Amino acid sequence: MGTMKAARWHNRKDVRVEEVEIPEITRENQIKIAVKYAGICGSDLHEYLGGPIFIPADTPHPYTNEKAPITMGHEFCGEVIEIGNGITKFKVGDRVTVEPILAKNGLVGKYNLDPNLNFIGLAGGGGGFSEFVVVNEDQAHKLPDEIDFEQGALTEPAAVAVYAVRQSKFNTGDTAAVFGCGPIGLLIIDALRASGATEIYAVEVSPERQEIAKKLGAIIVDPTKVNSVEFIKEKTNGGVNVSYEVTGVPAVLQQSLEAAEKDGELMVVSIWETEAPIQPNEVVIQERTIKGVIAYRDVFPKTLELMKQGYFSKDLLVTKRIKLEDIVNEGFEALVKEKSQVKILVSPK
Repeated sequence: MGTMKAARWHNRKDVRVEEVEIPEITRENQIKIAVKYAGICGSDLHEYLGGPIFIPADTPHPYTNEKAPITMGHEFCGEVIEIGNGITKFKVGDRVTVEPILAKNGLVGKYNLDPNLNFIGLAGGGGGFSEFVVVNEDQAHKLPDEIDFEQGALTEPAAVAVYAVRQSKFNTGDTAAVFGCGPIGLLIIDALRASGATEIYAVEVSPERQEIAKKLGAIIVDPTKVNSVEFIKEKTNGGVNVSYEVTGVPAVLQQSLEAAEKDGELMVVSIWETEAPIQPNEVVIQERTIKGVIAYRDVFPKTLELMKQGYFSKDLLVTKRIKLEDIVNEGFEALVKEKSQVKILVSPK
């Protein structure tokens, strides 16, 4: 059997790198992966600072039968080192990225709307902040030759962005606003660019993140210098076709709603820790739509195709690479303290 290092969530502000048993294949439809890179996600940071949110703290999750402590990490890729007897899709040595959704019937139908939706690396089933993970065949996607492991680790967050744009009423040639340029906001800007946006307004206060948004072709709106809503309305003659809220900050929800044109749409992508007020007349009198998305479904292959074309580039998004043993100080704490950080990649060795 043997043991491996894993970063495990014990409690809020209590993540420990410790020795755990190496997972084994127990079903014929499973593969074992040696993790190469795993990204730290905004939701990982929420769990660290304010959790448990997705992590089952008191009662075990029905699909994993696990509760805290939980091995974290759901944005990861690696190499197949062992396969179950029933596997035809993969062979040992294949490079894969993982679609970490846990759903009752596997990844079929509207699986991201499963009543007990959760994720590998948040509800158990191992996690990417470790050396080895066992996943079901349908949770893995082969990496194209053009995509290296570092780039492959960005597939999961990029899929969130691709799905958010696909589920919105955005059309080629439209204008858009993205409120918040963290990793997901920046990826949404790139997904909009891939979809043929004519103007993308990026609302962000961090100069470093503004810089990346600018490189992706967005028009920067700095809310410390201008009134974001007035600025966007003036430039677009009444508002953008679709607005995307990616901050999770209550005051921003109303602004992102108002930045959409009459009959426009607000797509809410953030996961929220609190309630947030809006003025319903902004929906009613303007005939706007508010829609939400959770995670993704059926978009990993398309996301990888876009990556082959150069979208969602690690060169723009990855600001730091660290070792697993340094994940608390160099990872979580760095994301709290250094607003210049965008995506931090963790390697187990």
